[in-house]
Amino acid sequence: MTSNLALFLICISIWGSTWIAITFQLGRIDPAVSVSYRFLLAAAILFAYCRWRGLSVRLGLRNHLFLAAQGTMMFSLSYICVYYAETLVVSGLVAVGFSAMPLLNMLGVRIAIGTPITLRVALGGLLGIAGIALVFSPELGSIAADAKVVRGAVFTALAVVTAAAGSVVAARNAHQHVPVWQGMAFAMLYGAVFSLLFAIASSRPLEFDWSLRYLGSLLYLAVFGSIIAFGGYLTLLGRIGAARAGYIGVMVPIVALVISAAFEGFGWRVQTWLGIALSIAGNVVILRRA
Repeated sequence: MTSNLALFLICISIWGSTWIAITFQLGRIDPAVSVSYRFLLAAAILFAYCRWRGLSVRLGLRNHLFLAAQGTMMFSLSYICVYYAETLVVSGLVAVGFSAMPLLNMLGVRIAIGTPITLRVALGGLLGIAGIALVFSPELGSIAADAKVVRGAVFTALAVVTAAAGSVVAARNAHQHVPVWQGMAFAMLYGAVFSLLFAIASSRPLEFDWSLRYLGSLLYLAVFGSIIAFGGYLTLLGRIGAARAGYIGVMVPIVALVISAAFEGFGWRVQTWLGIALSIAGNVVILRRA
């Protein structure tokens, strides 16, 4: 059995690299269409895996309803909003938004499932938000208040809220012992179908980009960014709860910074190191055993 720490590291290392991969998807193809392609491919691979392993995909109507809700929020609306947000605002604003995931998840599972709100998790979440805000403070300080930024902030807020709501539904599915791989396959299929219907309803062109850049990023996002990373995240969610698993959203931008420094020449500042220290401190607080 893979340890919680190993799953945590797998998730943050993969999702930290998907920030760059997502930028390869932006441009010619509409975000809703790209999201649909990504999760349709991921779902097809997962169903093939389940068939190869002989895993039953009969989950019952009630579970399917909750999986449809999970897929619509976690694998469709949240990612469509993220893709649109990254076309409008700097990535730092999106990163700060997602650093609030532990607190939103904690509030969500408290309302939906009755999980108690602990001071330790709340403190860790606040440290994470403060750390990410400090890391990206130079980038955020240069933002000019205009209509474009407002739209980007709205898309970011919608992405964070829908992702947190999806995590709460996923926590319910985990408590009902819905198998991770079969549940992911259906949830991603439902998310892909919803994204496709959204694109059609909003008159988005259903195009495809056959360039190596787009195909490579699509394959990486489907296999690593979707199947492997979400497999780890949903497993963690069932083991340690939505609030603590949500702290992955705080650590992902830190990994993205390291990658950016290696490939894009990101300049490290004093506030960068202080922000990372705060985020790591929050990580220790929220993940350590009581």
